[in-house]
Amino acid sequence: MADVARSAGVSTMTVSNVINGRPRVGAATRERVLAAINELGYQVNLAARHLRAGRTGVVGLAVPELERPYFAQLAARLADRFEAHGLRIVMERTGGGREGELDAVAFSRLRMYDGLILSVVDIDPAELNQLRTDAPVVMIGERALPSRFDHVMMDNVGGARQATAHLLAVGARRIAMLGGNPDTAATMPALRAEGYTLAHEEAGVPVDPALTVRTSFGLQDGYDAIQSLLDRKIAFDGVFALTDVVAMGALRALADAGLKVPDDVQVVGFDDIDEAQYLVPSLSSVNPGHEEMADAITSLLIAQVAGGQADKPTELIVPARVVERGTTKRAG
Repeated sequence: MADVARSAGVSTMTVSNVINGRPRVGAATRERVLAAINELGYQVNLAARHLRAGRTGVVGLAVPELERPYFAQLAARLADRFEAHGLRIVMERTGGGREGELDAVAFSRLRMYDGLILSVVDIDPAELNQLRTDAPVVMIGERALPSRFDHVMMDNVGGARQATAHLLAVGARRIAMLGGNPDTAATMPALRAEGYTLAHEEAGVPVDPALTVRTSFGLQDGYDAIQSLLDRKIAFDGVFALTDVVAMGALRALADAGLKVPDDVQVVGFDDIDEAQYLVPSLSSVNPGHEEMADAITSLLIAQVAGGQADKPTELIVPARVVERGTTKRAG
């Protein structure tokens, strides 16, 4: 800045006024300063500016996996919103494990974040409450997590209940559930399994345990789950996949087996990722409230960055809804 001031024959304060768009600089002086900036290739040191203000201009987003479409699309939505507040998103991976999640919170200040958004999978509420951090933090995740941090959740039970109820309403009676380990309490698979079971109970349709296939959440896992059912000759006319990625793998397996969707087997996924509507047939899926979730996360974290943590943490559950597409029949 001093070099620019010498070149333009003005004070460093005048250069600062021009850079920051302040109105108290004459047109001729402004042009002279801008010409000197262009000639010298001067760039504002944003890191220094943020540090002087006690801010970095960066928000951390810590998620289990970087390759899952759901998290990539969440990051894009959040990036749009935080950019409107002059903040940028930086992603990091926790691996969905306790150590990675605790590390993300404990060292968020050292990583030069103004705030952290953490997708919680394995962390224990008691451990969260014992963490020593004054960083603004918003938790996102699948399950209730009583703690001192703001928390935005998707409605896993309600969304799964709607998905299964939709399959039952359009004629499916033997609905396979694919993905995860529903025996682990309060996890995403357990919560979505609860919704699956509730919908069956409400419809008076018994649940066959043989129709629950425990898998991971990749494309191959969805494919293998369907193949397992076919190999064991377990009859099914519907599929509720716990994620859209699993559903996509399942659709390929059904096609390879010569089964038509939705005529022979109807399929519903969960997450309503952008790719769902472009499959053939397009995938019916549970939309967990993408826009509402991104709005809530942004609002809560911006409030913390601006004014600190509220006395009482906020816990929000974002409503889910089924988006009906080509993999399910129309009711009636």
